[in-house]
Amino acid sequence: MRYAFFPGCVSRGGAPELYQSTIAVAGRIGIELEEIEGWSCTGAGALQESNPLLGDTLNARNFALAQRMGLSIMTICSTCQGVMAQARVRLEDEEYRAQINELLAEEDLEYTGGIQVKHMLWIMVEDIGLDHIKSLAVKSLDGVFLAPFYGCYIVRPSAALEYDAYPQRKIALELVIEALGATAVDNDGKTRCCGFPILTINERNSLAMVAKHTGEAQDLGADAMVTPCPLCHLNLDGFQSKAARQVGRQINVPILHLPQLIGAALGLDGPALGLNRHIVSSFDVALKMGLRV
Repeated sequence: MRYAFFPGCVSRGGAPELYQSTIAVAGRIGIELEEIEGWSCTGAGALQESNPLLGDTLNARNFALAQRMGLSIMTICSTCQGVMAQARVRLEDEEYRAQINELLAEEDLEYTGGIQVKHMLWIMVEDIGLDHIKSLAVKSLDGVFLAPFYGCYIVRPSAALEYDAYPQRKIALELVIEALGATAVDNDGKTRCCGFPILTINERNSLAMVAKHTGEAQDLGADAMVTPCPLCHLNLDGFQSKAARQVGRQINVPILHLPQLIGAALGLDGPALGLNRHIVSSFDVALKMGLRV
């Protein structure tokens, strides 16, 4: 399976281990990635609040670049997935799309509509298939307890994300965790905001959300949390110790990116998956998964 790869800004900046682990895993599970040359930020929802036309133009440009490649898009960022899905819906309006294509014409680009954009998580379930994932695993993660954490943008708004057509998307992360032999630890926070969007304007509340989610996962016995969203990873991993101090308790929950989990079952070692780049040490969960660290 071949996709136009849209890595997103965070995997190329604040969380490079996500990019690294994605590349390490993709070929092994039968995904051929061709990175979109010249891709730009989706606007991450923030730009859309102040200038929706510019936000949609950026996304239409990325869509047009992928269409030029003749490929559907794969992303590894929940925020990018959500923002692109909403833009995709708006750009189905032919009159609006024509307005934006006038702007894209400066680069000799045109978006014709109908692009398919899928997060790697959905591709694992819908295109690769859980049985195939199981067949590729060289080690079982039996006895490892993992709390799923989706983040906002890959669950809302459900209409733009086509949840009616693909109802398994509601539990896709749990399905992958269980397919790899680990136990999914259900938790109330898994589809709630991690607090990242308000970090710079209301740090206290953002840290309270980090403490609530990571503390809940720890109390439920999770060895780690797993997220398909690099922005959630930044907040839950990078600010966990500060959040713990704010609420006056010990919290120590490693946060794994989705491809790091997959790579562990495929037999890749910790350094290859970038597990040594996390703020909260993943040493104990890596050992429990049988990885060389």
